[in-house]
Amino acid sequence: MTNSLNDMRHAKSFIFIGSNAAEAHPVSLQHILHAKEVNNAPIVVVDPRFTKLAAKGTDFVRIRPGTDAAFMMGLVNAVIENDWHDKEFIRTRVSGFAEMAEVASHYTPETVEDITGIPAAEVTRIAELLATHRPTSLTWCMGGTQHHIGSSITRSFCILQLVLGNMGKSGGGTNIFRGHDNVQGATDMCVLSHSLPAYYGLSDGSWKHWCRVWDVDYEWMVSRFKEKKWMNAKGFTLARWYEGVLGEEEIDQYTPIKAMIQWGCGSNSNSQYTRVKRALDKLELLLIIDPFPTMAAAACESDNVYILPCSSQYETSGSVTSTSRQIQWRDKVIDPIHGCKDDYQIMKEIVNRLGFADKFYKNIKQSPEDISLELGRGSLTIGYNGSPPERIKRHMANWHTFDIDTLEAKGGECDGEYYGLPWPCWTTEHPGTPILYDVSKPVAKGGLPFRNRFGLEKTYDASGRTENQLAADGVYTPGSEVEGGYAEFKDVVPGTNWKTDLSQETIKEAIRKGMAPFGNARARCIVWTFPDQVPIHREPLHSPRPDLIARYPTYEDQPNHFRVLTRFKSEQDPTLAKKFPFVLTTGRQVEHMGGGAETRSNKYLAELQPEMYAEVNPRTGNNLGIRDGEMIWIESPEGSKVKVKAWFTERVDETTIFMPYHFGGMLEGRSLMDNYPKGHEPYVIGEPANVVTNYGYDIVTQIQATKDGLCKISKA
Repeated sequence: MTNSLNDMRHAKSFIFIGSNAAEAHPVSLQHILHAKEVNNAPIVVVDPRFTKLAAKGTDFVRIRPGTDAAFMMGLVNAVIENDWHDKEFIRTRVSGFAEMAEVASHYTPETVEDITGIPAAEVTRIAELLATHRPTSLTWCMGGTQHHIGSSITRSFCILQLVLGNMGKSGGGTNIFRGHDNVQGATDMCVLSHSLPAYYGLSDGSWKHWCRVWDVDYEWMVSRFKEKKWMNAKGFTLARWYEGVLGEEEIDQYTPIKAMIQWGCGSNSNSQYTRVKRALDKLELLLIIDPFPTMAAAACESDNVYILPCSSQYETSGSVTSTSRQIQWRDKVIDPIHGCKDDYQIMKEIVNRLGFADKFYKNIKQSPEDISLELGRGSLTIGYNGSPPERIKRHMANWHTFDIDTLEAKGGECDGEYYGLPWPCWTTEHPGTPILYDVSKPVAKGGLPFRNRFGLEKTYDASGRTENQLAADGVYTPGSEVEGGYAEFKDVVPGTNWKTDLSQETIKEAIRKGMAPFGNARARCIVWTFPDQVPIHREPLHSPRPDLIARYPTYEDQPNHFRVLTRFKSEQDPTLAKKFPFVLTTGRQVEHMGGGAETRSNKYLAELQPEMYAEVNPRTGNNLGIRDGEMIWIESPEGSKVKVKAWFTERVDETTIFMPYHFGGMLEGRSLMDNYPKGHEPYVIGEPANVVTNYGYDIVTQIQATKDGLCKISKA
C-alpha cells in the first residue's frame, strides 16, 4: 500500500477493482466516504457483483471475472489516445512507456467490450472521469490477485496509476487493502516458500545476511538441509502444499511430506478442498495450533491430529503491521485462559524439543521485545530498523497527538513523526514514510523516490532502444546531493551494501546526503523477467467464452513451478463451458473472517450470518426450476460438489454464482459436527466454497485462482 487509509481522504476520485471494502475492510469507509462528501470524489466500483461498496459508489462497472487486465489496459489506451496522460511524469519517472503503449493500443474500447462485457462507451467514460478527477486512489484486493494471470492484472493497475501520474501523490497511489491487522506484517516477514524475511530471497548472500543477524554459523545452517541446493530452491506454496503429500502430480525430486503444522491457518481457504482433505488424512502427523478447532481438525478423519490451543490476540502482546505499513504495538489485555499458551510459549516448547533453542534464542531474552528488535535489525530492505519497540509503544501512548489527515504528530513526545512509523523508517530518528515515492519531501522527513532495482539502463528487445533506468535530471527529493537519478548505495562499509550493512552506516550516510539508500530510479512498465513483459489478457483456464481462447491463449504448462507441475494450456478445455455454464466467484462477508473458525464460534456473529448460501440471479434460478431458499448442488469440473441454499438476488448477473468462503464443518453434503472436540463445536457450519473453486494458479506467484472458475447447479 503506497499511501494509507487516512490519506485516501485527499483523493479526488476512487477506483476499486476486485475489492468490496464495505464488507472486507469496513474501517476504510470512514475515509473513503469523507473524500466522497468533502471532495465530491466519484467512487468507481468494478466487480462482477453489485456489492455493498457499489451501493455506496457513484459508478458501478460490471465485469466478467478474470478480464481485469483487458479493462485496465483499455483504460490506459483510452487515456493515451485522448491525450490525458501525464507526459512530464512519464518523461522523468517512468521507463518502457513506448513499448507498453504499443501493447495497450490493441485494447480498444470495442475490444475491451468483447472481452469484459463492459460497454465500449463506458471504457472511455471511466477513463475520462479518472483523468479529470486527479489524484485517483486505486484499490484492489484478492478479486484482482486470485487468477492465473493475477500478477499481470495487478501490474496493469500500477501502470494505469503511472500513466495518470498518480504515484507518489497524496490522495493517489495503489492501495492494496489487507485482511486482518498483521497480514502486511506476515508478508513482510515472508512467511512464504520462496524468501527469507523482508523479501531477501533465497540466495547464499541472503542466507549469510540472516545468519549474521541471528548470530549463527552459516555452515551450521547449511548442515540443517539434506542437500545444499534446497536452501536456494522454492518450496511448495500454501496453495499447493498437499501435492507434496499426495504425490499425484509431477514433482521435482518428490520426497513425501509426512507431517504438517497449521498455525492460525484455515485449511478451508485452499481451493480443490477435497484433495486437501485426502492429504490431511494421509499425513502421519497433523498439528493444529489455534484458539478454536479449525476445519482441518474436523475434516481429517485419521488418528493423526493433535490440537494445541493457543491464546487469542487479547491474551498476548507484540508488534503488528497494518495495511498502511504502520507498525503498532498490541498490548495483552488478559492472561491466557483455560490452560492455553501464547504463541511465544508454544514456539519455545517446540524449539526446545527440536534441539536448537540455543541458536534460535541467541538474541532473544525477553519476548516479544527482543523478537521485534531482531527482525528490525535484519529487515533493512524495507526499513524496519528504525522502529524499535520503545518507539512503537510511544506512538500507542500518544495516538491522540497525530493528525487524522496527515498522520503526523503535532507536538508531544512524537512531534513530527508519522503514526506507526510507516516503513521504510530508515533510522531511529526517521519519522517514517507516509507515502511511498513522494519526492516533494526530503528523505529524512519521509520523502522517497522510486527504488533502483533493475540496473542503470535497459535495451528493449522489441525495438533495440536503450533507456536509462534512473530518474531524469531535476527529479530528486529536496536536499539531495545528486539532483537527478542515482544508483543504490554500497561499499560505504567495504563488501556490503545498504541491505546487508548491519552497522547501518550505509543507510545513515545516504540520509546525511539527503538521498535514499536504494537509489533514485524510474518505475518500469516492462518486467523483462516475467512471462508477459507487459500485461495482457489471457482467457481464464476454465473460460465461459471458448471463442476467445484461440485469440487470448494461456501459457504452456510449467514443470517445477514451485516444485510441482502446473498445468495451463493442457487445462484449458474449450468444451468445458457447455457442461459447466456458470462462472463461480467467491468473497467475504463483514460478519466472518478467513476460514471462519473463530467468527463462527462467536454466538453473536453466528446469529447475524447463520447459513452458507449461493447468490443466484432470479432469472437463472427460475430457468432451472429452482426456488428462492431451496437447497441446490453446485458442482465443479474437478468432480466436487457442495450443497447450499439458493439466495435469489440481482447482485449477480445471469451467468455468475457467488459464495462466501468463510464456512466449514460440512463436506459435500455431509456434516462433520461429530468430528469436533466435544464442547468446542462451532455455532454455525456450512460447506466450504473452496470445495468447488477450480484448478488454476498464477504464472508467477502460484496464488490460487478462486475468482473465475466454472460450475453447474441443480436442485438438491
